Amino acid sequence: MSAAPSQNSLPSFDQELCGLVLDTAPRQFAVVQVYDTGELPADGWVVAWGLAHGDGAAHLLVVDGQTRMTLASPERALRLFAGRPGLSARLVWLAQPGAAALDRLEAA
Repeated sequence: MSAAPSQNSLPSFDQELCGLVLDTAPRQFAVVQVYDTGELPADGWVVAWGLAHGDGAAHLLVVDGQTRMTLASPERALRLFAGRPGLSARLVWLAQPGAAALDRLEAA
């Protein structure tokens, strides 16, 4: 007769929930505009924040807080914020999350 595993060796429901969140969390990114004509030092600023989902789609919020959009991919945002001479756009990805907590203070 085999012994039943102890309660301490089984993941708690809270741990399972946190694992689920980590497994399905969208990736966060910023769209950064860069102005560089080659004459002065380059300058850059964040123009939008986005969430990229596992299916490839992305949701974007422009920093003005007024404009929101859904795109087929994060890379599509680059076309919206580049194109003028000396102006380009780049995606900057936030690091993949590695921890989750149910309490807001624990997550900070």
